[in-house]
Amino acid sequence: MMEEMIPVTYRPLLAILCPAIGSILIVLCGKWPNIREAWTLLASILQFLFIFSMVPVVIGGNIIRSTLFTAFPGVDFGFRVDAFGLIFAITSTFLWILVSSYSIGYMRSLHEHAQTRYYFCFAWAIFGAVGIALSGNLLTMFVFYEILTVSTYPLVAHDQTPEALFAGRKYLAYLLTAGVFFLAAVILTYHLTGTTEFVNGGIPNLAAEASRTTLMVLFMLFLLGFMKAAWMPFHSWLPTAMAAPTPVSALLHAVAVVKAGVFGIIRVVCFIFGVDLMHALGLGLVLISIAIFTLIVANLFALAQDNLKKRLAYSTINQLSLIIFGAALLTPEGIEGAMMHIPFHGFMKITLFMCAGAIMVASGKRNISDMAGIGRVMPVTMIAFTIGSLGMCALPPTAGYITHHFFVHGCVEAGGTTSYFPYILLIVAMLDVMYFFPIIYTAFFEHTQEQEEGENSIKEAPLFMLVPIAITAICSIIFFFYPDMFHISKLVETAVTSLFGGAHP
Repeated sequence: MMEEMIPVTYRPLLAILCPAIGSILIVLCGKWPNIREAWTLLASILQFLFIFSMVPVVIGGNIIRSTLFTAFPGVDFGFRVDAFGLIFAITSTFLWILVSSYSIGYMRSLHEHAQTRYYFCFAWAIFGAVGIALSGNLLTMFVFYEILTVSTYPLVAHDQTPEALFAGRKYLAYLLTAGVFFLAAVILTYHLTGTTEFVNGGIPNLAAEASRTTLMVLFMLFLLGFMKAAWMPFHSWLPTAMAAPTPVSALLHAVAVVKAGVFGIIRVVCFIFGVDLMHALGLGLVLISIAIFTLIVANLFALAQDNLKKRLAYSTINQLSLIIFGAALLTPEGIEGAMMHIPFHGFMKITLFMCAGAIMVASGKRNISDMAGIGRVMPVTMIAFTIGSLGMCALPPTAGYITHHFFVHGCVEAGGTTSYFPYILLIVAMLDVMYFFPIIYTAFFEHTQEQEEGENSIKEAPLFMLVPIAITAICSIIFFFYPDMFHISKLVETAVTSLFGGAHP
């Protein structure tokens, strides 16, 4: 399918600038919490509206381009708004609205310190995430990738305890090192081809300009550059980062950081190397091996965790590799599932993390073993948690079932040995059940002596926290019945059709 260009528009730039301008207003109004938080909410809503306004144009088969300046010959610093980028951008911006509301309830309930710094850094994290989503080439993506890393460090280390400061240092050590590999990959790509542009089906002259060994090295540089995807063995920064406040954990796992990693891997697979070159080099097998190893081992680690947030962290590592798995199949159905799982997993996982935060705020409990009967005193929270858990286990009626349908068909579509991979997905789903269902059982069916004596004073978290939880949980079910909410399925179909041609439905 040919790319139809439309006139340059300032909408991508306006969308990206919303959180940057909002961050300045947040700092200026730091002494007035209500006004400060109003700016946070307003910036998030405006950004979502700017992003969503571009959907009709992109679904029509167009690509919106906006160039700010030329950095090097053949390399512009600017934006490319295509269907795949919009999927990530819509997910990040809509969930920022909900996490902003949730943060107000969370930070005020716990009387957290440095709240102005917190909202300022949160805005810049979204600035980085949306910049990555709309980047027109590898150079632009690299700049926003590093902005995302630096802006989230103060959020990870927010509590300023020894544990939090260690988590922050480890976070930077991993992700700044990853940035070095990413930059090396960008430079090598430019050296080989004279461009860093994203092209549907891959850069045409990449295979002609490099040997097989060079291309293999280039691909590994990209993989190491995208450590944000937390593939094993480069994953340990993520569970350690659970020292951060829960809204930050939600940002890391559902909205911005880890999704930037898998987004980048799919960009490289489909828009730098291309499916045909990936097949020719056997890189799909390399990627799928990494994904399967991480899928299984991450779930085994999750089984051993009593701390709820750490169990959810290992679940995230597992789910990220599921996205990588879909892309590595190099088939239309597999890539469609991978793209669709980015928003679907975002809604389901943010539900789980927000529920964990609500439990902590309302009861002070962090460990699963201490949560006996919590579902009877916090029913809304735990029903939402159950919905998110069903999604992680690929069970209906949740969005997780839809994407697993694509993964299974992608395996069959790939043929050969991969036609047996659905059995691996079944094993992974069973492991998910083994560590999510005991949480649900503990919450609803176990009792404590305090509850039996009727002395339990725990109640639901504040409405600022409860409403976003309910919305994301409901959306996780709506996606099952209507996957085109926010035009997600149309955007996915548009993106996959642009890669594989009109033969794909």
